[in-house]
Amino acid sequence: MNEISIFNASGTGAEDGDPMPHSIEAEQQLLGAILTNNDIYDRVAAIIQAQHFYDPVHAHIYEVAAARIAKNNLASPVTLKAFLEDDPGLKELGGPSYLARLAGSAISAYAARDYAQMIYDMAIRRELIGLGHNIASKAAKVDVESEPREQIVEAEQALYKLSEQGKADSGFVSFLRAVTEAVNTANAAYQREGGLAGISTGLTDLDKKLGGLHPSDLLILAGRPSMGKTSLATNIAFNVAKAYKRGQRPDGTEGAIEGGVVGFYSLEMSAEQLAARILSEASEVPSEQIRKGDMTEAEFRRFVDAAKSLEACPLFIDDTPALPIAQLAARARRLKRTHGLDLLVIDYLQLCRGSSRNENRVNEISEITMGMKAIAKELNIPVIALSQLSRQVEAREDKRPQLSDLRESGSIEQDSDVVMFVFREEYYVEREKPSDDRLDEMASWQERMERLHGKAEVVIGKQRHGPIGTVDLAFEGRFTRFSNLVQPWQQGADTF
Repeated sequence: MNEISIFNASGTGAEDGDPMPHSIEAEQQLLGAILTNNDIYDRVAAIIQAQHFYDPVHAHIYEVAAARIAKNNLASPVTLKAFLEDDPGLKELGGPSYLARLAGSAISAYAARDYAQMIYDMAIRRELIGLGHNIASKAAKVDVESEPREQIVEAEQALYKLSEQGKADSGFVSFLRAVTEAVNTANAAYQREGGLAGISTGLTDLDKKLGGLHPSDLLILAGRPSMGKTSLATNIAFNVAKAYKRGQRPDGTEGAIEGGVVGFYSLEMSAEQLAARILSEASEVPSEQIRKGDMTEAEFRRFVDAAKSLEACPLFIDDTPALPIAQLAARARRLKRTHGLDLLVIDYLQLCRGSSRNENRVNEISEITMGMKAIAKELNIPVIALSQLSRQVEAREDKRPQLSDLRESGSIEQDSDVVMFVFREEYYVEREKPSDDRLDEMASWQERMERLHGKAEVVIGKQRHGPIGTVDLAFEGRFTRFSNLVQPWQQGADTF
């Protein structure tokens, strides 16, 4: 092996003093293993690619070998000779005989993945060094068009992109493994005595219909303005964060065993406004009184006590407006790495931007919904995205929303696992109030208002893994709070 080693394994060039991290010996021995046993390529192909090799000659050899193996052709020193004998870099190393020497230095098959990982790690170190030099040179260059804040965002995006490299695709999974995971999920629900496999929303009837919030699912929560979709999303986020308990999961990993860490993208309201809504619900002080500061001493004390009790609540709010979907994903990844992340809420979908300047809004929405589904799968968390509905709802006799009412409905409906609509009939009936001199109509209207007061519906229009239908909830507008609705047959009885 020593006769063909050009650089030492520490990564310092013996001849030119090159400080870049690399290991020529590891590259030589891995290439030798592939040339003597082509099956080894399948073991390392998910880890390294040609660009990860430090020596360009080695990169070319790997590239040619990979192309032949992909076509079910043999890649050996003899078969590769015809493709590489004119390579000037190979001529410097001794010509085609170098391929034979590589085969002679081959490592055993069991060590191949370790060597591939080592080569990959060295490549990432080199990219980090290059990125660091690039950041330093840009920062040193004082340019009117290149603001420091923009440089920070660019550097952050480049680092995130680098951190996401090398995450090998899972590829095919054996049926045994898939069945085992399905049984574990069912067991988690069984251990909760027929409860949930996912995270509880804190709303019993909604949990029964959905089975909780499941990892990797994209849930769309849609509604017309003033229906309370932001309130419902805020309530769910607060309930999940409030119930957070950390411990050891059944698979042996550390994480949330109840509730979870919640990330909330509030693209419409500021963080303070969102916090005021949550505090209104927790302290039972009307939100309009909080905004005006019109509170009694007892209400203010309740408000302050609620704020103190919620200080440690793992709910993180990002109120940056018009976030591009790529940056939204990057920030979610950072939150997961630094604090953990079990649920992501985005308020709301139409306020996100696509990564490119796309004049076609339908294509941009499609890119955004695909990006949100990708976040859910990559981070293995449920993502709740709020969505606006088109005005055609208002023109119908029955104002209950349908899937066709979703704006740019094609991609939203297609990419989501669950589509829910918030509907409060009280809102529409309230606006049909007759004049005071129409006594019969007024009596009928009042009777209808009493029946509908404080009630809301969540209409599940699509659920990939469960039934569709309607869930009745109680709505307290003063506290912007949704809660479980006590049914007539439950009144006076103990509820569990």
